[in-house]
Amino acid sequence: MSRVKDIRVKVIDSKTGNGFVKQQHYSGKVVQNSSLHFGAFLDGILHGVMSFGSPLDKRKVLPLVITREGKICEWNAMLELNRMAFDHVLPRNSESRCISIAIKLIKKSAKHIKWLLSFADGCQCGDGAIYRASGFLLTAVKENNRLIRFNDGYITHGINLCHRGSPKISKLYNPKNLTESALYKAGAFVYIKGYQLRYIYLIDKTCRLTVAELPFSKIAERGAGMYLGEKIERGSRNSTASSSLEGEVC
Repeated sequence: MSRVKDIRVKVIDSKTGNGFVKQQHYSGKVVQNSSLHFGAFLDGILHGVMSFGSPLDKRKVLPLVITREGKICEWNAMLELNRMAFDHVLPRNSESRCISIAIKLIKKSAKHIKWLLSFADGCQCGDGAIYRASGFLLTAVKENNRLIRFNDGYITHGINLCHRGSPKISKLYNPKNLTESALYKAGAFVYIKGYQLRYIYLIDKTCRLTVAELPFSKIAERGAGMYLGEKIERGSRNSTASSSLEGEVC
């Protein structure tokens, strides 16, 4: 018998949340902007973390949703679900249940939050099956050609190669401050090809999107399907049916 209803979701501190994410998330990295962490517990043991925070560039994403009066929501009216990390102990469908509970807790305790944003990494992880199962709306399927993998296996965004992006990374991997093109030609890294998928959840149902809601079939049409880091060939899995599949945590 599934024990999914025995899972308890509650707010946890950043140290605990970030420590779990570093151990269980495929990237091994946390998002520094994360400010709200929910833990998923079974029998008192932590098996999953959902981290929320402000997007890195909020000015770009705020106009994606407007109020029923047609105005852009307040600066503090949205959060990004920027990390989900679960181990393999929890039963099937645990992830979407935990997201649902976290949303209910946000709705109850932070009434100013009107909508949520999240991105699925179709380059390394998955195309967002959990988000679809949780009621998120698909609003963009964008080719991502800026992720790079260095020869030692380290993965980062191309913007971090220059000193203005991430001084720490550029000092280590680009000490001569060469152009991205020059480093690529020198064989310092390879590009990871894939897609980034944008999902939005409207907590306040009176709000509306300013961009089109895309059918889930668009994922297969664009060849953007991915599950557990493996690319899904077009037609091999129905994108609508796949919304019930879980285990893919990005």
